Amino acid sequence: MSVAVILVAAGRGERLGAGAPKAFVMLGGQTLLEHAARAALDCPEVTHLVVVAPSSHLDDAAHALRPLDHADRVDIVAGGDERTASVAAGLRALRHEDGIVLVHDAARALAPSELFGSVIHAVRSGHPAVVPGVPVVDTIKEVDGSGRVTATLDRSRLRAVQTPQGFLREVLEHAHAHDGGPATDDAGLVERAGGHVRVIEGDVRAHKITTPADLVVAEQLLEC
Repeated sequence: MSVAVILVAAGRGERLGAGAPKAFVMLGGQTLLEHAARAALDCPEVTHLVVVAPSSHLDDAAHALRPLDHADRVDIVAGGDERTASVAAGLRALRHEDGIVLVHDAARALAPSELFGSVIHAVRSGHPAVVPGVPVVDTIKEVDGSGRVTATLDRSRLRAVQTPQGFLREVLEHAHAHDGGPATDDAGLVERAGGHVRVIEGDVRAHKITTPADLVVAEQLLEC
């Protein structure tokens, strides 16, 4: 089965405070979008990249991706107001032969190509839904609406999940058709549709850029 990546790059990036959609913020002389797209396309098994950009910035997305010189492998489509709608737009742009679909966030711009390969390998090995994750190092407490602690969770059983997340195409399409409601990740939709999700080892470089402090961390990671 051919492998497609849906690269979600339609976020407004308000918490980053850059005055532009997050995917077009610069990091080390390149936009976050370009970093993320390059990593996806550098994975030998990826044959199709669908970039989901803000409808107001489709030309900017095309301009940012032009240096990658992979026009035959890339499609750019307009995203929606919410992440789930943007992924759905990416699903509609898949090609007939795309049997495995990875969903990746441009906000995790430094996720390495090797992580894409690991996710693809896990899907091909028989897991229909796969997410990378890293151990949680903080103590996590559950609280009620008043702020009272109701439970202290066993962090040895917790993982902070990342992208790219990988799926058999039919599993992801079923999850979106079954639910389609707001979700912070596509694995959550699969879970709500009754599917099973496998967690594999993540990568610290798949750090999510949300705030200015996250951008500083990303700059440090880029220098490593």
